Amino acid sequence: MFRFEDLNPIVRKLMIEELENDIKNGTLYISPRLNKSGQMECPNLLRRAFSSGNERTLSQELKERGLINEMEIRRKPKGGFTEVKVPVNAHQLLAEGEFNRFYIRALCRLSIEESAGALEVYRAKEVNHPRLESEDKIGRLVAADSLLNDLRTNPGVELALGLPPGPNSGLSVRLHNRSNNS
Repeated sequence: MFRFEDLNPIVRKLMIEELENDIKNGTLYISPRLNKSGQMECPNLLRRAFSSGNERTLSQELKERGLINEMEIRRKPKGGFTEVKVPVNAHQLLAEGEFNRFYIRALCRLSIEESAGALEVYRAKEVNHPRLESEDKIGRLVAADSLLNDLRTNPGVELALGLPPGPNSGLSVRLHNRSNNS
């Protein structure tokens, strides 16, 4: 369970604006782990989660409605491809990743609008085995404009700035000028 410290109606509105821009520009990331129904419903699922839900409600809806494929094609290390079962927590990983990405995008916009310019990386979700590279990012300040550009231009892929730093990292960002209040 994530603790999105700055999630409020203004941030939710910005998350939805970012989603609508991706839809309008044809850049919305649609996970290949979603089945055909999941792909068709993805924009509405995200819109609902952003307006009044969270990563858990999105995950629950993906699972309960059976919107994740059971199998996927994966590249073999020595060449070729094989069909494998999708991880049992794929719905959770997808929901957490997408909710967090749009949350971060909204905070970037808010930080830029407030002329703060920087966001602070923090652990938003406890994990059993934190990776060293994730631990090293905690407390680091990140330029909001660079992070926003990175997230907008690289949907669903490894990001140049490394935020969010992969599935199950538990990291997010918070507004730097407000982080001392927590």
